[in-house]
Amino acid sequence: MLKALFEGLVSDESGNAAPVAYVGEDPTYVITEDGFGYHVDARGVDEQVLDFFRQQVQNNKDTVSDGMLKMMGKEDLFSKAAVDNSLRNVDKTFAQLFQQGIPEQGRMLLGMLGFKVVINRHGDIVKLDMPSEIDNRDDE
Repeated sequence: MLKALFEGLVSDESGNAAPVAYVGEDPTYVITEDGFGYHVDARGVDEQVLDFFRQQVQNNKDTVSDGMLKMMGKEDLFSKAAVDNSLRNVDKTFAQLFQQGIPEQGRMLLGMLGFKVVINRHGDIVKLDMPSEIDNRDDE
């Protein structure tokens, strides 16, 4: 069964949470307007968000690669090759996400960091709030 990737992180233009409901096996985000619930295809919304991520990764490959290596605590040639390969195959990773979903803890962390997707009843992204850069400098 397919999963709604950003469950709990999607809201309507008024700031109301868009719960996930299934129509058959297909996940939808429910946008309520004037008392009527519009079922918006979750995959369509999620793909728009992933397309934004994909574009950001492509535009900032070197920075993303360096950041991943630092997070892993490794900067050797083999780790760099593995990370670069992962970045080239990001589409395969995204495809797997629809089957596995993003773990609840991961979604909670994204929400705490300020990640939020605002959509209209047609499933168009109206606003995408991204976490701002975390300051890792030591206090002096």
